[in-house]
Amino acid sequence: ELLHGRDAPTSRKGIGSSLADGIPREISNENLSTWMTNHHKQANINTPVSGRMSTSAHLIPSKLFDANSLVPWYFETSVSGFISRDKIVINVPVCTGRHQDDESSTPSLSMLNLTGSIVICRAKSGATILDRRPAPIRRGASSNSHLAELNSSGEAPPIHALMLYPDTYVSTSKRSSNNLVEYDYAFDVSEETILDAISLSYGASHPMLKGGTIISCMLESIYAHGSVFAREGAIADPSEKLRKRNFLRHLPAIELTAGIQKTYIPKQSTSYFDDGNTRSIPEMEGGRVMIQIIGGNGDESSLNSQKTDQIIVKEGIKIIADFGVSSFSSNSETNVNEFPELDIFEGSKLCTFILGTFDGCVIFHLRPQVMVEPRVSTGPNVFNPLEAYEIDFSGSSLSLRIKECSLNLGHRRVIVPTETTFAVNVIKSLVNMSFEGTTQCELSWDFQGSSPILQVTSPGNTPAQSSHEDRQQVPVLIKDLCQGRLNMEISPVGGLSFTQASTSREDKEGLYDWKFFNAIVSPDEDSPTRIRDVLYDKKTMYKLLAVTKLVNADLEKVLRYFLTQVWRAKEIFDQEGISEPGKVIPGHKMARLISLFLCGDISQVDEILPIIRRVVAGDGLDVVRVKELLRKHVENYDEWAAEFDRAAKWAAVMLGPMTFNQGFVECEVPPSAESNQEIYVGIPTAKDIYDVLRDKPQLPLDPSFSNLISRIAPYMTFRQISYVLNSSGRPSNHWQPFDLKRLRYVYSVKKKVQEISESYGGLSFLPQSFFVSIFLGEATRSSLRAPMDIVAENHVKPEAADHTKRTVLSKLRRHRLEGSSRLTEEDNEGFVMSPASRVASLSNLHLQHEQPRLASKYNSSSGVEDLLGDSLLGPQDVAILLQAGLTSVMKGSTVVQLNQRMLLDLMASQPRTFAIAVLAELGTPGSQGVPRALTSALMAFIEMDQSSFKPAHRIDIHNLLESWLPGLKIPRRDDYLAGGRWARQSYYDAIFGVSVSILDLAEVYSGLKLRIQRVRHSNESDPVPGPKEESFLTGVETSSDEFHNNANSKLATSINAAKEKIATADDLGKSAVFELKSSGKPSKECASCASAISAYKKAFAACAQVLSLDKNAFQAHWFKSFFRRNYDALMVKSVYDNVIEDVDNVRIWMDALRRGSSLRSTVPVCDGLESNYPRSILDDLDKVFSPISSTQGENSFITNPFFACPEKQKEQDIVDAIIAALFYDPSEREFIANDPLVRLLIPNDPGNYNFTIITAMGVITEGKKGRELEKAVERLKKKRGVVTVRADTGTARSVDYNANKIEEAVEQAVKLGRPYGLVGYSQGCANEFNFESLMLSGTPDQQKLLISSETGLICRQLLFSAANGSVHGPAGEAKAHQLITMSEDFFKYQQGYFSRAFISSTLNIINDILDSAAFQKFMGGAQSFFPDALKAFWREAQHMSHIPTCGERLIN
Repeated sequence: ELLHGRDAPTSRKGIGSSLADGIPREISNENLSTWMTNHHKQANINTPVSGRMSTSAHLIPSKLFDANSLVPWYFETSVSGFISRDKIVINVPVCTGRHQDDESSTPSLSMLNLTGSIVICRAKSGATILDRRPAPIRRGASSNSHLAELNSSGEAPPIHALMLYPDTYVSTSKRSSNNLVEYDYAFDVSEETILDAISLSYGASHPMLKGGTIISCMLESIYAHGSVFAREGAIADPSEKLRKRNFLRHLPAIELTAGIQKTYIPKQSTSYFDDGNTRSIPEMEGGRVMIQIIGGNGDESSLNSQKTDQIIVKEGIKIIADFGVSSFSSNSETNVNEFPELDIFEGSKLCTFILGTFDGCVIFHLRPQVMVEPRVSTGPNVFNPLEAYEIDFSGSSLSLRIKECSLNLGHRRVIVPTETTFAVNVIKSLVNMSFEGTTQCELSWDFQGSSPILQVTSPGNTPAQSSHEDRQQVPVLIKDLCQGRLNMEISPVGGLSFTQASTSREDKEGLYDWKFFNAIVSPDEDSPTRIRDVLYDKKTMYKLLAVTKLVNADLEKVLRYFLTQVWRAKEIFDQEGISEPGKVIPGHKMARLISLFLCGDISQVDEILPIIRRVVAGDGLDVVRVKELLRKHVENYDEWAAEFDRAAKWAAVMLGPMTFNQGFVECEVPPSAESNQEIYVGIPTAKDIYDVLRDKPQLPLDPSFSNLISRIAPYMTFRQISYVLNSSGRPSNHWQPFDLKRLRYVYSVKKKVQEISESYGGLSFLPQSFFVSIFLGEATRSSLRAPMDIVAENHVKPEAADHTKRTVLSKLRRHRLEGSSRLTEEDNEGFVMSPASRVASLSNLHLQHEQPRLASKYNSSSGVEDLLGDSLLGPQDVAILLQAGLTSVMKGSTVVQLNQRMLLDLMASQPRTFAIAVLAELGTPGSQGVPRALTSALMAFIEMDQSSFKPAHRIDIHNLLESWLPGLKIPRRDDYLAGGRWARQSYYDAIFGVSVSILDLAEVYSGLKLRIQRVRHSNESDPVPGPKEESFLTGVETSSDEFHNNANSKLATSINAAKEKIATADDLGKSAVFELKSSGKPSKECASCASAISAYKKAFAACAQVLSLDKNAFQAHWFKSFFRRNYDALMVKSVYDNVIEDVDNVRIWMDALRRGSSLRSTVPVCDGLESNYPRSILDDLDKVFSPISSTQGENSFITNPFFACPEKQKEQDIVDAIIAALFYDPSEREFIANDPLVRLLIPNDPGNYNFTIITAMGVITEGKKGRELEKAVERLKKKRGVVTVRADTGTARSVDYNANKIEEAVEQAVKLGRPYGLVGYSQGCANEFNFESLMLSGTPDQQKLLISSETGLICRQLLFSAANGSVHGPAGEAKAHQLITMSEDFFKYQQGYFSRAFISSTLNIINDILDSAAFQKFMGGAQSFFPDALKAFWREAQHMSHIPTCGERLIN
């Protein structure tokens, strides 16, 4: 409501008298005047009440609105001008309005004064509009026959006709400068313009949510002056639609100042904020606002102006709003859940009062965007024209000064010091029109040298009512935190991080600088160290203990004991010189530390060491010995015996061996897309999509194909849609307009979701839900659809408009004045269930499953409708957004809950297969699905917070899931707690079983996704590519001799020549080796060696010739054998050179390997659980991995070092020692030792190599910052010119995530213009195999990265590969499952000792941990070790057959 004049009550007496009679229930013209003023009492009438309302005394007669009693406005306007064929001129010399009321108790005067003119004429020949895009003709616009005749005459239409009927005269194919108009205008607002007062009321509510908001305020002495005029050379296209993107091209030049000299919230108003959980009553006095709007004043005259303080804005429009409030206050009450352990009982409320002042300045600069670099990780959205503009908020500021502030919760109160200040200064904030961008602001606070005070009195009393002697108090903060300043950065997806403020003083740096806050909010690699340092800071911890003691004495005891042990452990580590965890190894040092920690001396080392050795040997934890140690040295062991027993059992599970189901080999496992292909009839494969796009690129696409691509777009990857829109070479007019619009929208949504997929959860993404809501509402609203023939039982048909119903503002006022937000019959008017509510409330769940396909404009005869639906968000996109909400720290906020409800409604409006697909994607979106991760996500999904919704609008999530999963019963947590019907069973096991079933049901979706996203180059039944030599022999019944003697075969000739040269080289090599052994000379000094080396190099060249003719030739037995011999020879040669050159401590490591291999036959094997290694052997084991010492005794079984002094050894003896140390199998060692190719130590040819290495390290890695093979890489670049690019893979991340990081590294390597090879270590091998498979099955652009002859992949090197899984995966999963169920049993046991609130809170914390982004990412990283995930990976994997692969395996 916006009313002119002071329309608020002048005293509380007046409003009180009104309230005594009640509030009108039904009124059509209801506003502030109708029931909050005392005027026109003689006009009261009794309003009839509808039948469903009670005619009680609470209803009062409403008041008629008497317009004749008001002082009217007087307007005077003069307009002149003319209209010709080519020009329209309008002049407004006078436009004034005046309102003056001298008879009122408060005389008022308001005046408006505006003058100006506008000219519109035909544009000059050749004029154009920047980025002008033709708009389609609106159908039915040319229905008038006389207009059609004028249009067909060929003459330029009159300017007025062109403005009135642009689509009639302007054909999309015949647009020219004759159809453009040039315009100019100028309007001035005089300084006399002023409004005396305006009464403003704003109300907002949501039909599904509790609470609401209404603000009523007075705006007095409103003024404005300035001018608005068109920019020079302004040209417009009349046929352009009135869209935001077209309006932005015609921003005016403007210099306008407006303001409000006084604004306040009347004390008698009904203003309040209520989100259903917190209700706040605001008050404000002495407000002021001044707004400057400036733009287009950057010409020469303004620059040379006499005004030195003039703000110059050449591009766009800048709005500067200065504001301030001399006094504001807020009283709020927040509902708090009961927590008896903390003396918080049912009905408790957190009461907050704040009184203070604030002022600030908001700067808003809308201008054309200058694209220097991408604003986000995926680059600018070139398909959204709105992103051609940006908004700059830099320079904005806000400061708050608190005069009084207190927080009260029962018998506790926190008092904030008076004159406390908070300030926010925006250093840089630049976002596009979709509010994507980054923001950097400076935060500062100052408690004026004091700290907030916590006061506590006895339960049942309040600190305000208690005397000083009856309450205790303690400062909350240490002095270092009472004042501070830091910079906060907000990422495009709502991520928070802190850096050092540019204005910080150097003496303020210390333990509690910006790194401390970053460690809490956005942890990085340095955060654990900072948190550890804080724990070691006794001054801070003592303050924390004092505060905790006032909150809960028992909690303080536990915390004090924990901190005491932490400090004691630090002292022990400092005494022993241990600064990092890795230095507690080996076992005897670990035993010493444990003994010192338990009893303060080393007397228990002999008791502890056998326990450690047993764990290291894989025999598990000796629980009996551990409990005996604890009983002997822990003071309160007997009191906590049960808890110690459970802890020992948990430790035994974690450290002990674990049995698991062994994987099995399946011979026939066809890809998902090849199974049940009849289901996917009508849906194109990825290969079909790319083939059609590349076929006949000059012709438009078939409309049916265009429509189908737009339908499957949500199921495509972001990279695919980017290729379809940008890289396929298809212009926009090849697509159907509706389909192109849908594709572009899906592209923009997927770009946002892709950024969120790796950045969600935790405090570091606190504001993310607000960023998500910006685009989620539009996306879900555009996607929602309702079944045409299903009418829910509770659905109420909309009635005809009833003008007697109450307005939103009147309902909000009633709730405020009655002090209640309960649901009334009024709130159910027009009640319509959302799709998710309707599905969850269906009494007959089978009815929904049997419904025919939902109405759609698309043809559903092929079953496409049943599989795809018509959502703009794909299942993976919905799963990511759901997961972001489930892991948010603001799950109780209205915004998060609304986001989640919109996603649930979207799922419910689509086919059932869509909902199953979303559930399968939860936990690890984009992967093959991990039951463990899905279980964690599903537990959080079932417990989704809906506290902000009215009871009638809350969804039974169990019913909703059961409607999507027919035949499955969703477990309820209460049934599995103590006293429940299934208390003896595990709730986690039950949910895990549901997760497995969901993944089984999602196999159809998995096949659909792979069919659309991945190109299959061959079928599973196709023969494996092999060498042409073998193919010839297999396809033609002929002998090997006939193939090799075929003179017409160039390949056969090359093969024969290569074999002959290999045989010749081997003969010469054997003679050379005999001479080497007999003479003892180095190979460089042996003449026969030179001849043999020359022969081998000719053989190398011959093999290269064969490989150039047949890429798969190396798979032939003779070629593979020679290839492997070369690989082993180069390995031995490399190690030999490193030993001679003493590189990277190779000599020490080779001696360790040599001696370690000899220990295998010397060290006894532990047969029984009580057997231990002799102490002398353990000492020698430590020496094996220590630097060589010349003091080792002769009696030790470790021989004297061999590699330490290579100059004293013969060349061939060193070669023999290298072979013995490196190779495990005796037969292989013998074969390699007798190979002349190895003995001759043939080096690679000197010079630089045209080659690049891409490395991907193991499951624990620092990515591109890693130092693995650091010195070897440096030597390789220096000696061979080979550049190494480290892929930025992550620790314990999924193979898909790491594959994307390898792709980024390859894109960087391709820019060098060289072919590349992949080097993987452990899980890095799985990552590289997955990268190759994804690239080979990806878009044509991705395939080019792999198969290019100049910059493609040419080889693979596997270092101790874990690409085929590891026992760590299934064993670790089995341990995790058992530990979780054991923890569940523990909490059931504790239900008898703690309140339900405590148990629920603890379970919620565990749910949050299990569903956290970190845990889900860890589970995604561990899935490559699981047999089921490996089966899915290798089932779909594709790799190039002509790429040679070399590998190293470790045998322990």
